[in-house]
Amino acid sequence: MRTVLVRRAGAAGEESTAPGAVPEPVRRGARRAAVLVPAAAMLGVGLWGLDRGTMWRDESATFQVARRSVAQIWDLLGTVDAVHGLYYLLMHAVLAIRADEVALRLPSVVASAATAALVGALGCRLARPRVGLWAGLLYAATPFAGHYAQEGRSYALVAAGAALATWLLVRAVEDGGRGRWAGYGAVVAVTALLHEFAVLLLVAHALTLLVSRISGRTWRAWGCAAAAACGALAPLAVLSRGQSAQVSWIRTPGPAEAEALLRAFAGPRDLVLAGTLLLVAVALAAPAPRTGRLHLNAVALPLALAPPVLLYAAAQVQPLFLDRYLLFCLAGVPLLAAAGADRILGPLPWRRAVAVAGAAAVLAAFLWQLPQQERERLPVSRGDELAPVARLVGRRAGPGDAVLFLPLYERRVALAYPKDFTGLGDLTLKRSAAASGTLFGEEVTARELRARLARLRPGARVWVVADTNTVGTRWFRAQPAESAKWGGLREFCREESSVYVRGGAVTLYVRRA
Repeated sequence: MRTVLVRRAGAAGEESTAPGAVPEPVRRGARRAAVLVPAAAMLGVGLWGLDRGTMWRDESATFQVARRSVAQIWDLLGTVDAVHGLYYLLMHAVLAIRADEVALRLPSVVASAATAALVGALGCRLARPRVGLWAGLLYAATPFAGHYAQEGRSYALVAAGAALATWLLVRAVEDGGRGRWAGYGAVVAVTALLHEFAVLLLVAHALTLLVSRISGRTWRAWGCAAAAACGALAPLAVLSRGQSAQVSWIRTPGPAEAEALLRAFAGPRDLVLAGTLLLVAVALAAPAPRTGRLHLNAVALPLALAPPVLLYAAAQVQPLFLDRYLLFCLAGVPLLAAAGADRILGPLPWRRAVAVAGAAAVLAAFLWQLPQQERERLPVSRGDELAPVARLVGRRAGPGDAVLFLPLYERRVALAYPKDFTGLGDLTLKRSAAASGTLFGEEVTARELRARLARLRPGARVWVVADTNTVGTRWFRAQPAESAKWGGLREFCREESSVYVRGGAVTLYVRRA
C-alpha cells in the first residue's frame, strides 16, 4: 500500500508517514474549503436584505457620530459613549467614503464572514477539516450571527476579534515565540477596546490553558500578553465607569434572559435547539482524540460558557447583561456541535460523502429557521424605525415651520435623516450635537422656549416628533425639562392632528391667535 505524508496527531506541524493516509494536497484543499466555504456562506447571509430602508436608534448613533470630525468625536467620548469610541473612529473612516445605510453595515458583514472563516480554521486545527467546515457553516446559519452581521454597531467586529485571538492562542501554545504572543495580546487589546466586556475572553482562555496543563513557560507568556491587554483597556474602563448611567435601563437578568441567550447560541426553534444540544453533549461525553497541544473541547467550552456565566452573575449586582454583549462567545457552540457530529459520523468510511452530508444537514437547519432569518431582515426586527418618522415630517412639513422633539433624544430622527428636516426651525435647540459634544444637542431653558413660542406668528405650525413609548409615562413626568417643554407647547399652541407610525408619532400644533 502506498505511503504518503500526513500530520502526526501528537504534534501539530510535524510530518510523519502512515499507510493509506489522505494525500497532503487533498488535505490542503479540504482545509482551504473549510475556511472559504463558511466565509462565503456568511457573506451571502450578511448581504441578503442588507438595506432595510431604515436605521434604528443604536445605528443612528453610529451614523451621526461617525460623520463628525475626529476632534468632535473625541470631545463626545469624554462625556458619553466612550465604550464605543474606537468603533466610532473606525466608522468615521468608512463613512467618509460613502455615508449610507449599506456602508454603515458593511463592516459588520465583512467581520462576520471573517469570524465564520476563523471558526472553520479552528475546527481544522483542533480536529479535522470537516469539523471546521461544519462549525463554520453552523456559525453562518445561526440567526443570532446573521442579526448582528447586519447591524451598524461593533458587536460583529468584536466577535471577529475574539475568534482571531482564540486562533492566535492555539497557534502560540503550539508554536511559541514572542511574536505570536505579542500578536495575541494586541488582538485581545483591540477587541476589548471595541467593547470592554470582550476582556472576559481572557477568562475563557485561562480556563483553556488550565485544563490543558500547559507548561509554566507558556503560562508566563500568556500572562504577559493578558496583562498588556488589560493595561491597554484600563483607561477606557475607568472612563466608561463614570458613564454608567447610559446603561441604567438594563434590568437584572433572570431565567428568561438565560433561556434567550441559550436559544440565540444553539437555535431559536426547538428542533434545531435540541439537535445542537445533543451534538454538544456527544462532543463532551466522547471527546475526540487531541490533534495538538490543545483539545477542541478545552478551547470551545470555556469560550461558550465562561463569559456568559460571569456576566450573568455580575449582573445580579450591577445589571449589564445583554445578549449582544456576548456575541463573541457564540463561536464555541458550533465548534462543539461539529465535533459531536464528527464523533457520530466518524466510523463511516466515505469521507467526502460524510462531509457533504454534514454540510447538507446544516443547510436543512438553515432552511428550517428560514422564517426567523427572513424576520431578521425586516425593520421590525430592531427596536424601532426612524426613517418612517422622518419621511412623515418630510411629507407634511414645509419651509418656515418649526419642530420640537419630545423627549430630547428624539432629535436622533433629524440627525439620522437631516434632509427631511430641511427648512424647519428647531424650537428647543441651543447648540448642535456636534458642537456641544453630546449625542442629541444642548437645549434652551424652559423660559427661553416660552419666549420662542410667544414670538411665533398666529397660525404658525409646530411639528412635534415624539417617542410614544415615553411621552406621558412616569419617567417623562419626572423630567423637569421635558415636562416644561410639554407645558409650554400646550399653553401657546393647540393640537390639530397626529399620525402614528412604528417608531414614534408626528403631531401638528398651531400657534393660537
